[in-house]
Amino acid sequence: MNTWKYIWGSGRRMKRFYGAGLLAFFLAAGWGMAQKAPWVAPKDADNLVNPLKGNGSVLADAKKLYVANCGPCHGARGKGDGVASQGLNPRPADHTSAKVQGQTDGAIFWKMSEGRAPMPAYKKLFSEQQRWELVNYIRSLAK
Repeated sequence: MNTWKYIWGSGRRMKRFYGAGLLAFFLAAGWGMAQKAPWVAPKDADNLVNPLKGNGSVLADAKKLYVANCGPCHGARGKGDGVASQGLNPRPADHTSAKVQGQTDGAIFWKMSEGRAPMPAYKKLFSEQQRWELVNYIRSLAK
């Protein structure tokens, strides 16, 4: 349920929204600093080997993780058009694009693990296994 709460700050009455738009607000306001340089994983990330490569049995669990955690920004189908994407700079990556799909599994895994504003780091939130599952799911989005 979405709720509104009035708070006082800086001598002004401000309206604060709690609910679905809260994530978008924090992503846009808190991490809204634009990144100037392209996001490139270090070369050693390309050497990371996906232990689950080709394992389609992990896709169902990975989809649940993706929709709940990546979907607000990247969209349920990975197009970079999630509800929180509008206020983000840079915009979320389109996981179905040739640019993303052309990266190594290790590079995608590294970016997901390390994060870069506005994208959070997921290495403490998800296990290594879950992050590799998500790499496999991102691969499946291009099909």
